[in-house]
Amino acid sequence: MNKAELTGQIAETAGLTQYKANKVIDSFASTVISELKKGNRVTIKDFGTFSVTKRAARNGRNPKTGATLKIKASKSIKFSTGKEFMAILSE
Repeated sequence: MNKAELTGQIAETAGLTQYKANKVIDSFASTVISELKKGNRVTIKDFGTFSVTKRAARNGRNPKTGATLKIKASKSIKFSTGKEFMAILSE
């Protein structure tokens, strides 16, 4: 499913126009991104939790040459599934 299909589905189920459904999706995405930039978690009950995790600096290896190299510390976005998603796996 791509964004256009998702927009159409949301518009149909929520009784919105496609324009309004698209604005909802864009607003959701920008709000989540904004909160993650601030270092906050975004939790949606039964859906999941978006959070920022920190990766420590570490040593890596170039697979082609075998040379050791340093990998800088970085941040990553993590999504933990909620109850409803986990229920799908047990079906």
